[in-house]
Amino acid sequence: MLDKKQKYLQIALNNTLEDARSIIEQIPIDKRIILEAGTPLIKAYGQKAIAEIKTWWEQRIWGYPAGSFNPAMPNPLWFNLIKESLEKKAVLKQKGRGGNIQNGVFAPYIVADLKCMDRGAREVEIASWGGASAAVALGHAPTETLDAFIEECEKHSLDSMIDMMNVEFPLNILRALKKPPQTVILHRGVDEETFDPESEIPFHEIQRIKNEYDIMIGVAGGDTFQEVQRAIFNDADIVVVWKSFYQSTAETAKLAEQFLREIR
Repeated sequence: MLDKKQKYLQIALNNTLEDARSIIEQIPIDKRIILEAGTPLIKAYGQKAIAEIKTWWEQRIWGYPAGSFNPAMPNPLWFNLIKESLEKKAVLKQKGRGGNIQNGVFAPYIVADLKCMDRGAREVEIASWGGASAAVALGHAPTETLDAFIEECEKHSLDSMIDMMNVEFPLNILRALKKPPQTVILHRGVDEETFDPESEIPFHEIQRIKNEYDIMIGVAGGDTFQEVQRAIFNDADIVVVWKSFYQSTAETAKLAEQFLREIR
């Protein structure tokens, strides 16, 4: 579970697995970074996208050699023992998701952006089997789907996230649920931003939601440093970026460090 006292940078990986791996190999090893298996990536590669991203981030954080683990092949005994030991430490500290272990080492936190609209329980199973820490459903999904999604997330020890893209009144969605999710995402869509430049991220909803629910708020759809600053100023807990990390470039590491400076 994420620390509500901490601000996070969520990097959405949406292009190819090759670019995802290259980006992961360059970004800073920082507990404030959340990695997202983006919807296009999951649609292109399936559950493998979640598993690969988790594996590559583990390799960076925990320091075992790149290429030493192939999700499609049985793990060597030494790898299993090391990985099991590290995972146990992570579980003891933060239930296996997002917390410090020791000496700056922490458990990877991976979001599976499923954008679930139906079959909530089944899609959570898919995210869990891929090794995700959290899964995402759309606020426009039926209330029954969202309730099943949140319940199944609890069963599998995943954090539930509801994306309120194109939802005019997020509180109406939350009030209809049996239980609130761990996180609500306020989201201006890519096409919305492209074809309607006047559209804005609903920052005003952050405090409205927090006044009623003790949950975290993520903001997506603003990829400039100014928009990240505005999100943090308005008390967002998670800022989601993707444009600067769509492809791996020589500036990838520098950009990640600059974004991290904005969320302190």
